[in-house]
Amino acid sequence: MTGTLTTSAVSIDDVSVRFRSKRAEVTAIQQVSLDVAPGEFVSIVGPSGCGKSTLLKLVSGLLTPSSGSVTLLGEQVRGPRHDIGFVFQRAALLEWRSARRNILLQAEMRGMNAAEAGKRADELIEMTGLSGFENALPHELSGGMQQRVALCRALLHRPRVLLMDEPFGALDALTREQMNVELHRVWQETGTTVLLVTHSIAESVYLANRVIVLTRRPAVVHEVIEVDLPGTRDYSATMARPEFASATARIRDLLGAVTGQD
Repeated sequence: MTGTLTTSAVSIDDVSVRFRSKRAEVTAIQQVSLDVAPGEFVSIVGPSGCGKSTLLKLVSGLLTPSSGSVTLLGEQVRGPRHDIGFVFQRAALLEWRSARRNILLQAEMRGMNAAEAGKRADELIEMTGLSGFENALPHELSGGMQQRVALCRALLHRPRVLLMDEPFGALDALTREQMNVELHRVWQETGTTVLLVTHSIAESVYLANRVIVLTRRPAVVHEVIEVDLPGTRDYSATMARPEFASATARIRDLLGAVTGQD
C-alpha cells in the first residue's frame, strides 16, 4: 500500500552518528540515506548492535545526527517529535490502569478532547480484537494482548508515521505470528507509514513493502529488498509463495555475509 505522493514521509539524508567515550569515538551509523513514501511499510534488519534502533531514534528526534539530516513529513527533525507513534519491545503499561485507560493515557498527555479520544480508543479496541478486555488490568492480559494495547496507545492520536522497535521480540512464536497478521491488517486499514526494526527475517518480509538490510557497525545500507507480494497477505499462503522464499533467502545470505556466517 505505498503512497502515491512524491514527498517522502521520512527522509534520512547522508546521516552519520558518532558517539564519544573516554577512550575513543565510535561511529554507529555512516552516511545512511533512506526515503520512505507516505503509507509505506519498511522493515529494517541487520546484525545485533548495528544501529537499527538508532535510526528510529533519529526519526523520532530523540537523537541528533552527527552529520546529515532527517526530515519527517516535510520538516527537518530538530528535536523530539510529538506527531509520531512509537511502539517498543515491551508494552510498558501502567499496572493500575485498565487496558482502555492505558490507551487513553496518550490522550491525557497530549491534552486531546476526551470525547474524541474515547471514541477513537473504542475504534482501536475493536480494530485490534481487544473487545471484552477493555477493563482488564495488564496482569490479566497475555503478552500479545498487552502489545495490542501498546499499539492502540501509539495510534490513538492518528500519527502519520509509526515507529516500531522490535515490538514482538518477547512473544512466543505463535503469538508473534498472530501479531504479524494483526499489524498488517491494522496498517492496511489506517494507511499509516511504518518503520519496523526486527530481528526476524520472516516478519520483515511478511509485513513490508521493502526491507532495508544494514551492515555491521558502522552501519551502512547493504541492500534494499523490494518485497513482491500481494497487498493483502494470508499468513500461511504468503509463507508458501516463491517470492517470499526468495526474499527471505536473499536477506539471510546478506546477513550471513555481513556477520561472517554461512
